[in-house]
Amino acid sequence: MPKRVLIANRGEIARRIARTCRRLGVDHVAVHSTADAGAAHLEDAVETVHIGPAPARESYLDIEAVIDAALRTDCDAVHPGYGFLSENPEFAARVTEAGLVYIGPDAATIAAMGDKARARELMAAAGVPVLPGSEHATESADVLLADACRIGYPVILKPVAGGGGKGMRVVHAETDLPDAVAEAVRLGRAGFGDGRLLAERYVAAPRHIEVQVFGDRHGNVVHLFERECSLQRRHQKIVEEAPAPHLPSTTRHALLDAAVRGASALGYVGAGTFEFILDGDGRFFFLEVNTRLQVEHPVTEEITGLDLVEWQLRVADGEPLPLPQWQIRDTGHAIECRVYAEDPEHGFRPAPGHAEAVRWPRDVRVEAAFDESGAVPGFYDPMVAKLVATGADRPAALARLRTAIAGTTLVGLTTNLGFLGELLAEPRVAEGRVDTHLVDDFTARPAPHDRDARALACAAAMAVPDRAATASPWTGTVGAFDRAALDPDAPLGRIVLRRDGRDHEARLVARDRAGLHVEAGGRRFTVSAEPVPGGLFRGTVGTTRWTGLPTADGYEIVLDGHRVAVARRTFAEGGGDASDGAVRTPMPGVVVGVACEPGARVEAGELLVVVEAMKMENRIVAPFDGTVDRLSCALNDGVTADQVLVTLNPLGDSDV
Repeated sequence: MPKRVLIANRGEIARRIARTCRRLGVDHVAVHSTADAGAAHLEDAVETVHIGPAPARESYLDIEAVIDAALRTDCDAVHPGYGFLSENPEFAARVTEAGLVYIGPDAATIAAMGDKARARELMAAAGVPVLPGSEHATESADVLLADACRIGYPVILKPVAGGGGKGMRVVHAETDLPDAVAEAVRLGRAGFGDGRLLAERYVAAPRHIEVQVFGDRHGNVVHLFERECSLQRRHQKIVEEAPAPHLPSTTRHALLDAAVRGASALGYVGAGTFEFILDGDGRFFFLEVNTRLQVEHPVTEEITGLDLVEWQLRVADGEPLPLPQWQIRDTGHAIECRVYAEDPEHGFRPAPGHAEAVRWPRDVRVEAAFDESGAVPGFYDPMVAKLVATGADRPAALARLRTAIAGTTLVGLTTNLGFLGELLAEPRVAEGRVDTHLVDDFTARPAPHDRDARALACAAAMAVPDRAATASPWTGTVGAFDRAALDPDAPLGRIVLRRDGRDHEARLVARDRAGLHVEAGGRRFTVSAEPVPGGLFRGTVGTTRWTGLPTADGYEIVLDGHRVAVARRTFAEGGGDASDGAVRTPMPGVVVGVACEPGARVEAGELLVVVEAMKMENRIVAPFDGTVDRLSCALNDGVTADQVLVTLNPLGDSDV
């Protein structure tokens, strides 16, 4: 067992690894960037090391800085977690060369599985089913065109060095292929330093199923059963469960055997995941091997009762696998959902910020980046936490997870909590009849039209104590009938709040045992509001549960998991909307594409700039027809939230 481990990661996975280290009596050292100074993952570490500025490439991706931190703090092993350097063969090799133990597969295995073309060859040779596709990776559109003609449309283009679905493009017709290749090559070069692509047969509406494997240095390889990972957005998983529902036993055994066979052929050491797609006819095909611990590993731990991080530490230290295959059993069902700081109603756009108040549910397993409050910097993946529910069967686990989501308080961040609750209530999800396109179809549903009005009513209910504490026409000796005579439409007063740059009025109509009756957005609501510890308010608006927090600038309201921020109206602010032609980025990131130049004429909705932030490309488009007056950014520039990228002059009548 290692004596001291440097955890080369951050957030919830760093805290998860640290928990096992503490239980086993293994010291751990934490690293952090400038953006993470004071982050929760630094707590309880025997030492903490600052490894660079906020951008990941200058800190968590800096191999020299990470290895130097391990050596300076007398560590004998390095755990990469997932993401960042966890699947970087150079990092694994450099850790070993420095005389440290790398907690993961050897560099050669990581390199082979990181190259999708090489991985296909090795798995085919091991008898693992692979999709019809390119024999060799290339950047040539002509070669890929020939491959696509041989495979048959539709095809999917995959960056050979990619991961997490980034850069993948589905092509349905030959005429679309050249543009798709050009874009995928650009993304591959920018994201992975390698623009080569593979073309494979595209399977419509597949299931995504993976198998957890473990190997040791004594030639032993086992599986720890399968996980269902079909609920995804942008090719990235948001809900995972084990075991996979409605999977025939013959298919399950074939999947598990194929994964073990593939891992044995590689001489695999450590934790790994073999990923497959399952088509409508029940046939499965190899996708890739993730040579690290997966985000979703807790569901496997819950059904097996094993600690996968402990297994990693023991195997890395040369010990044999703790259990043979025949002693590894699965019991019950586990479902995990990922809580992201993102906006599902705007294409799952990352939404970095600060969680002002957090209350995680107590009756499920929670793996979180922070507990009572914390920041989600715009430089990294926007995942905040994972909620993991278990039960004797799938319905019991699903019901417990839905209750946990509804019972989670997370104020100050825009998150996917509300979306997750709605998704898990979807009949196809409840029945376990899922595929990788279900989330895309589900997100087409519009948000409730009265959500903002409900939030205004809740803000008004929180504001009533503020108003009562100050002198006003409605306090003192003025009676109820006098107030009604002065303002019959709002006997208890009016409150003006701001939402999306506009003024909105809430009328306080009456109060009775049911609560405060408020008119907002042309509707009347009954709002109950009860102060709770931490400065929070909780209650109902109509039949909807809400949580709120008064802030220095206004009110944060969460309605069934959906965040609405409402500002207080000040006399210095003007009403209505204004536009100075400044086109801004909604989040910090890096400019990876510029599609305009000064003097160019653009139409509303036309692409201007592409900003990559938190593993997602954000298309910044023209808000109206106009001409580009000034371009204030360049390719590869780092930009901050709300920074002006382009300034437009609107087209006047004479320009039409």
